[in-house]
Amino acid sequence: MIQQDRIRVLRTGAPAQGAFVLYWMQASQRAHFNHALEYAVEQANQRSLPACVLFCLTVAYPEANLRHYAFMLEGLRETFAALEARNIAALALMGSPIDVVPRIARRAAMVITDRGYLRHQRSWRDEVAARLSCPCVEVETDAIVPVESASPKAEYAAATLRPKLGWVLLRHLVPLREREAARPRLELDEQGVDAGDPDGVLATLGVDATAGRVTTFHGGWSEAERLLNVFLNEKLDRYSELRSNPAVPYSSRLSPYLHFGQMSPLYVALAARDRGDAGADAFLEELIIRRELSLNYVHYNPAYDSLAGLPQWARNTLEAHAGDRRPYLYDLATLERAATHDPYWNAAQTEMLRSGSMHNYMRMYWGKKILEWSPTPATAFAHALHLNNRWLLDGRDPNSYAGVAWCFGMHDRPWAERPVFGKVRYMNAAGLERKFPMREYATLYGPRRLTRE
Repeated sequence: MIQQDRIRVLRTGAPAQGAFVLYWMQASQRAHFNHALEYAVEQANQRSLPACVLFCLTVAYPEANLRHYAFMLEGLRETFAALEARNIAALALMGSPIDVVPRIARRAAMVITDRGYLRHQRSWRDEVAARLSCPCVEVETDAIVPVESASPKAEYAAATLRPKLGWVLLRHLVPLREREAARPRLELDEQGVDAGDPDGVLATLGVDATAGRVTTFHGGWSEAERLLNVFLNEKLDRYSELRSNPAVPYSSRLSPYLHFGQMSPLYVALAARDRGDAGADAFLEELIIRRELSLNYVHYNPAYDSLAGLPQWARNTLEAHAGDRRPYLYDLATLERAATHDPYWNAAQTEMLRSGSMHNYMRMYWGKKILEWSPTPATAFAHALHLNNRWLLDGRDPNSYAGVAWCFGMHDRPWAERPVFGKVRYMNAAGLERKFPMREYATLYGPRRLTRE
């Protein structure tokens, strides 16, 4: 079922006399459980036309580097193979979608695209739609509940969004039927990038390689499904109990796949719900409530990537304490190479450098300490975003922007006032040690191990 509130018309008009219906795939890089793809197939079948998929490989994608491109290309290889198995032609072309999509769409009866939530993604869709001569429709498929249906305004916290989602969640938490393409596959007359050779494509891109590819994650739906099954079978039952312990690997590890649209959040939510294990509620709280809160944040807050996007109380208290003496001061280079005095923070940063991931609880501590050790809150915010977006596979994401902002007071409440933080929530190493076996975590990612490898 494709709910009507997932569909937004970007360009109106009667369908053109085209040769195919084009799905411009950007954020939702998968061939299964993809509402935008299924809507494109549906529209193509209604017009007795083939459906075609176009992906634009943009070398200058904001803040992307070799680490991100390698993971993405691994996923695209599998996605294109799955599309071919579904009798749907797929083409990957180098260039900006603003130029490429209108050119390919000259022969299209209609253009369908998925939804992006960040500033540049929204701008791309608006500019592409403005250059088309055929209708263009956006279909939301990387949110379980479409952003505007979840709430018509920016939400203060999870507590204010949760009851609103309750009214509409059940209507959207339903499986998506896969449509069969009724017309034979139509190959687009273009020389595209070989999606079946990610290493070869990567070698020609010339992107920033200082953040190298990781071996801890491999892109693609099948790998995401394998990790999901491991999580459901081995971790979900004790997830609520062990999820916050950095020394125990109890996360789903699905965040990179959700970021690149290689796995559907709806598919994951249905699988976890249907298991009914003890930890399902805690996991669904994060997958649905917290993730949708992040989408709400970047959609309704135009300053989501700066201190200006914080609530007024947080901006006021941080400004009032901006001149407080910091116990330590570290520049970006020192932070980036995990060379602070704090072994737990260094371990978290090293985990990010080596694996492209970081334990969720340590992300909070990591961000809080950057605030404490930077000369100003604005510098701290910029440094946290730089490190997050450069090294994490799931960086440059609504969850990441909301997570960094949370460390500075977003989606939180005022706490007892203290130096540097003011009324923003504080975290320290002693608190970590009271709750978790932190020496075990530091051993996993400490400098000694990093040197050996």
